Amino acid sequence: MKTFVFQGDSITDCGRSRSNDINRGDGYPTLAAASIGYKYPGEFSFLNRGISGDRIVDLNARIKRDIINLSPDYLSILIGINDVWHEIGSRNGVSNSKYYKTYCDMIEEILVMCPGIKIFILEPFVLKASATKDNWGIFCRETRMRAESARAVAEKYGLYFVPLQEKFDKLCEKAPADYWLYDGVHPSAMGHQMIAESLENAVIKTL
Repeated sequence: MKTFVFQGDSITDCGRSRSNDINRGDGYPTLAAASIGYKYPGEFSFLNRGISGDRIVDLNARIKRDIINLSPDYLSILIGINDVWHEIGSRNGVSNSKYYKTYCDMIEEILVMCPGIKIFILEPFVLKASATKDNWGIFCRETRMRAESARAVAEKYGLYFVPLQEKFDKLCEKAPADYWLYDGVHPSAMGHQMIAESLENAVIKTL
Protein backbone atom coordinates (compact mmCIF):
# COMPACT_ATOMS: atom_id res chain seq x y z
CA MET A 1 0.00 0.00 0.00
CA LYS A 2 1.29 3.45 -0.94
CA THR A 3 1.41 6.21 1.67
CA PHE A 4 0.01 9.62 0.69
CA VAL A 5 0.80 12.54 3.00
CA PHE A 6 -0.99 15.90 2.85
CA GLN A 7 1.13 18.78 4.19
CA GLY A 8 0.44 22.44 4.82
CA ASP A 9 -1.14 24.99 7.12
CA SER A 10 -4.72 25.50 8.37
CA ILE A 11 -6.15 25.00 4.89
CA THR A 12 -4.77 21.47 5.00
CA ASP A 13 -5.20 20.93 8.76
CA CYS A 14 -8.88 21.85 8.72
CA GLY A 15 -9.58 20.37 12.15
CA ARG A 16 -7.88 17.01 11.58
CA SER A 17 -7.27 14.75 14.59
CA ARG A 18 -3.82 14.60 16.19
CA SER A 19 -4.48 11.09 17.54
CA ASN A 20 -6.63 9.36 14.93
CA ASP A 21 -5.35 9.27 11.35
CA ILE A 22 -8.80 8.28 10.07
CA ASN A 23 -10.02 11.80 10.95
CA ARG A 24 -8.35 13.88 8.25
CA GLY A 25 -10.35 17.03 8.95
CA ASP A 26 -13.11 18.75 7.02
CA GLY A 27 -11.12 19.93 4.02
CA TYR A 28 -9.61 18.87 0.73
CA PRO A 29 -7.45 16.05 2.19
CA THR A 30 -10.60 14.17 3.21
CA LEU A 31 -12.31 14.89 -0.11
CA ALA A 32 -9.28 13.89 -2.17
CA ALA A 33 -8.63 10.78 -0.08
CA ALA A 34 -12.26 9.72 -0.42
CA SER A 35 -12.31 10.08 -4.19
CA ILE A 36 -8.88 8.59 -4.90
CA GLY A 37 -9.44 5.81 -2.38
CA TYR A 38 -12.81 4.99 -3.91
CA LYS A 39 -11.36 4.76 -7.40
CA TYR A 40 -8.23 2.86 -6.29
CA PRO A 41 -9.42 0.76 -3.34
CA GLY A 42 -6.75 -0.61 -1.05
CA GLU A 43 -3.89 1.09 -2.91
CA PHE A 44 -3.33 4.11 -0.65
CA SER A 45 -3.03 5.01 3.01
CA PHE A 46 -3.79 8.72 3.50
CA LEU A 47 -2.26 10.85 6.28
CA ASN A 48 -2.99 14.52 6.97
CA ARG A 49 -0.16 16.33 8.75
CA GLY A 50 -1.14 19.95 8.10
CA ILE A 51 -0.78 22.33 11.06
CA SER A 52 -2.72 25.56 11.36
CA GLY A 53 -0.59 28.70 11.34
CA ASP A 54 2.43 27.13 9.67
CA ARG A 55 4.76 29.10 7.42
CA ILE A 56 7.35 27.46 5.17
CA VAL A 57 9.95 27.67 7.95
CA ASP A 58 7.62 25.88 10.37
CA LEU A 59 6.91 23.11 7.91
CA ASN A 60 10.61 22.71 7.23
CA ALA A 61 11.32 22.53 10.98
CA ARG A 62 9.14 19.43 11.29
CA ILE A 63 10.25 17.80 8.06
CA LYS A 64 11.68 14.70 9.75
CA ARG A 65 8.75 13.94 12.04
CA ASP A 66 5.92 14.78 9.66
CA ILE A 67 7.37 13.86 6.27
CA ILE A 68 10.56 11.82 6.21
CA ASN A 69 9.69 9.49 9.09
CA LEU A 70 6.39 8.66 7.37
CA SER A 71 8.23 7.44 4.23
CA PRO A 72 5.55 8.74 1.86
CA ASP A 73 5.24 7.56 -1.72
CA TYR A 74 3.08 10.60 -2.52
CA LEU A 75 3.26 14.04 -0.90
CA SER A 76 1.18 17.14 -1.49
CA ILE A 77 2.26 20.52 -0.08
CA LEU A 78 0.17 23.68 0.21
CA ILE A 79 2.05 26.43 2.05
CA GLY A 80 2.59 30.16 1.64
CA ILE A 81 -0.36 32.28 2.73
CA ASN A 82 0.84 32.54 6.34
CA ASP A 83 4.25 33.68 5.12
CA VAL A 84 2.34 36.73 3.86
CA TRP A 85 -0.42 37.04 6.47
CA HIS A 86 1.86 36.81 9.52
CA GLU A 87 3.91 39.73 8.23
CA ILE A 88 0.80 41.87 7.88
CA GLY A 89 -0.61 40.88 11.26
CA SER A 90 2.46 40.52 13.47
CA ARG A 91 5.56 41.30 11.37
CA ASN A 92 6.51 37.63 11.61
CA GLY A 93 6.14 36.60 8.00
CA VAL A 94 8.69 35.05 5.67
CA SER A 95 10.09 37.05 2.76
CA ASN A 96 9.60 35.67 -0.73
CA SER A 97 13.32 35.07 -1.18
CA LYS A 98 13.51 33.10 2.08
CA TYR A 99 10.31 31.27 1.18
CA TYR A 100 11.86 30.09 -2.08
CA LYS A 101 15.20 29.15 -0.52
CA THR A 102 13.60 27.26 2.38
CA TYR A 103 11.22 25.48 0.00
CA CYS A 104 14.19 24.38 -2.12
CA ASP A 105 16.15 23.20 0.92
CA MET A 106 13.16 21.23 2.15
CA ILE A 107 12.50 19.58 -1.21
CA GLU A 108 16.14 18.65 -1.65
CA GLU A 109 16.18 16.88 1.71
CA ILE A 110 12.93 15.06 0.99
CA LEU A 111 14.17 13.84 -2.39
CA VAL A 112 17.35 12.48 -0.82
CA MET A 113 15.62 10.77 2.09
CA CYS A 114 12.55 9.53 0.18
CA PRO A 115 13.81 8.34 -3.22
CA GLY A 116 11.07 7.72 -5.75
CA ILE A 117 8.58 9.99 -4.00
CA LYS A 118 6.02 11.88 -6.10
CA ILE A 119 5.56 15.44 -4.86
CA PHE A 120 2.67 17.74 -5.73
CA ILE A 121 3.17 21.45 -5.10
CA LEU A 122 -0.16 23.24 -4.68
CA GLU A 123 -0.26 26.91 -5.59
CA PRO A 124 -0.91 29.41 -2.76
CA PHE A 125 -4.01 31.52 -3.41
CA VAL A 126 -6.01 34.43 -2.03
CA LEU A 127 -9.23 36.29 -2.78
CA LYS A 128 -10.61 39.64 -1.62
CA ALA A 129 -12.89 39.07 1.38
CA SER A 130 -13.21 39.94 5.08
CA ALA A 131 -9.69 39.00 6.21
CA THR A 132 -7.87 40.40 3.19
CA LYS A 133 -9.81 43.41 1.90
CA ASP A 134 -8.18 46.01 4.18
CA ASN A 135 -4.71 45.04 2.97
CA TRP A 136 -5.72 43.68 -0.40
CA GLY A 137 -2.86 45.20 -2.38
CA ILE A 138 -0.26 43.54 -0.16
CA PHE A 139 -2.11 40.23 0.06
CA CYS A 140 -2.57 40.05 -3.69
CA ARG A 141 0.98 41.04 -4.63
CA GLU A 142 2.79 38.98 -2.01
CA THR A 143 0.68 35.84 -2.38
CA ARG A 144 1.19 35.85 -6.12
CA MET A 145 4.92 36.16 -5.52
CA ARG A 146 4.79 33.04 -3.31
CA ALA A 147 2.76 31.32 -6.01
CA GLU A 148 5.43 32.11 -8.59
CA SER A 149 8.10 30.81 -6.22
CA ALA A 150 6.15 27.61 -5.56
CA ARG A 151 5.86 27.04 -9.30
CA ALA A 152 9.59 27.73 -9.70
CA VAL A 153 10.39 25.13 -7.03
CA ALA A 154 8.27 22.56 -8.84
CA GLU A 155 9.95 23.32 -12.15
CA LYS A 156 13.46 23.26 -10.66
CA TYR A 157 13.04 19.77 -9.21
CA GLY A 158 10.71 18.29 -11.81
CA LEU A 159 7.76 18.08 -9.42
CA TYR A 160 4.03 18.23 -10.15
CA PHE A 161 2.56 21.72 -9.87
CA VAL A 162 -1.16 22.16 -9.17
CA PRO A 163 -2.39 25.66 -10.15
CA LEU A 164 -5.25 27.04 -8.08
CA GLN A 165 -5.32 30.87 -8.17
CA GLU A 166 -6.69 31.19 -11.70
CA LYS A 167 -9.33 28.58 -10.92
CA PHE A 168 -10.49 30.52 -7.88
CA ASP A 169 -10.52 33.73 -9.93
CA LYS A 170 -12.73 32.08 -12.55
CA LEU A 171 -15.05 30.66 -9.89
CA CYS A 172 -15.66 34.22 -8.72
CA GLU A 173 -17.44 34.80 -12.03
CA LYS A 174 -20.09 32.35 -10.82
CA ALA A 175 -20.36 33.33 -7.14
CA PRO A 176 -18.77 35.91 -4.80
CA ALA A 177 -15.27 35.41 -3.43
CA ASP A 178 -16.52 34.57 0.06
CA TYR A 179 -18.57 31.71 -1.37
CA TRP A 180 -15.29 29.97 -2.22
CA LEU A 181 -12.93 31.37 0.43
CA TYR A 182 -15.12 32.55 3.29
CA ASP A 183 -12.59 35.10 4.56
CA GLY A 184 -10.41 35.36 1.45
CA VAL A 185 -7.96 32.76 2.77
CA HIS A 186 -9.79 29.71 4.16
CA PRO A 187 -11.91 27.70 1.73
CA SER A 188 -15.56 26.90 2.16
CA ALA A 189 -16.66 23.33 1.46
CA MET A 190 -17.05 24.32 -2.18
CA GLY A 191 -13.56 25.80 -2.30
CA HIS A 192 -12.12 22.65 -0.74
CA GLN A 193 -13.92 20.59 -3.37
CA MET A 194 -12.15 22.48 -6.16
CA ILE A 195 -8.76 21.98 -4.50
CA ALA A 196 -9.46 18.28 -3.98
CA GLU A 197 -10.49 17.78 -7.61
CA SER A 198 -7.44 19.66 -8.86
CA LEU A 199 -5.09 17.57 -6.74
CA GLU A 200 -6.86 14.32 -7.62
CA ASN A 201 -6.63 15.05 -11.34
CA ALA A 202 -2.89 15.65 -11.00
CA VAL A 203 -2.39 12.46 -9.00
CA ILE A 204 -4.40 10.25 -11.33
CA LYS A 205 -2.25 11.33 -14.27
CA THR A 206 0.75 9.74 -12.51
CA LEU A 207 -0.92 6.36 -11.84
